[in-house]
Amino acid sequence: MNKEQLVEEVAKSSGFSKKNAEKAVTQVLDSIFEALKQGKEVQLVGFGKFDVRNREARMGKSRKTGEEVQLPAGKVPVFTAGITLKEALN
Repeated sequence: MNKEQLVEEVAKSSGFSKKNAEKAVTQVLDSIFEALKQGKEVQLVGFGKFDVRNREARMGKSRKTGEEVQLPAGKVPVFTAGITLKEALN
C-alpha cells in the first residue's frame, strides 16, 4: 500500500473527504518524521515503535565493483512491531 492508497482507505473508513484525509495522513507522517529528527522515540501502543539508532562506521562492498569501501557512521530509523500487530499477523 502506498500513501495515496492509505489516504483513500482513511477517507473511506472515516467519512473524511479525500483532501482532509490526505492532510491527516501527511500530518501524522510529518509528526513522526520531526520527532525522529529530534532523536525522540514514537510509540503507538499496539502498533509499534519508531526509533533512531546510531550505526558504527564499517566496511562494506560496492554493488557495482565488488571492492570494499568504508561506510560512514550515521543514524538509522528503526521500527519495532508491537505485540498487537505481531498477533494480528499470526
